[in-house]
Amino acid sequence: MHAQFKPLSYSDLSNGTQLAQSSNTAVQEDSALVVMTDLNKIKAFTIESSASIDFANSKMIACGVRLLFVMNAEEVLVGLITASDLFGETPITHMQKHGGLREDILVQDIMTPRAKLKTLQMTDVMKARVGDIIETMKDFGRQHILVVDKIVDDPNERICGLFSTTQISRQLGIEINLSPRASTFAEFKSSMESYS
Repeated sequence: MHAQFKPLSYSDLSNGTQLAQSSNTAVQEDSALVVMTDLNKIKAFTIESSASIDFANSKMIACGVRLLFVMNAEEVLVGLITASDLFGETPITHMQKHGGLREDILVQDIMTPRAKLKTLQMTDVMKARVGDIIETMKDFGRQHILVVDKIVDDPNERICGLFSTTQISRQLGIEINLSPRASTFAEFKSSMESYS
């Protein structure tokens, strides 16, 4: 049975009405759930790993998203692909290494594989603030981070949410600068050479 909905009462704007301006600090103190994309409420869009990156781009545009979950034939997550992956350096690097043309590149060639994805536990997210999520994403150096929770009577987890720097920036009206922190000396040296 469908819920019965009813309109709320409404009125005209009064003279001298002002616009509320939020403080970024106040917003960052809000619950992290305010900026999480809840996959229980919003459809997650998927793509097969064997699809071309041009098709992935078309699907992102059609669905109005900047990220697709990459699934295998058994509907198991094998990775993620983002708009940044499609138009960053990764396709160029792939062509330099393997040859071919851009239209030859498949999602599986440039996606972030499941083994490299980091997740947050929903139990931790429920206690976190927006500022905590921003710091976590800066620390991780990625534009997206997944949220998982446990499935009752099942050893597997399920992805129930997603944080996106684009979404958080839009909501807060600030720019989030992601500069991945080097975890090894070789990564640090490489990052320093790129500035010389």
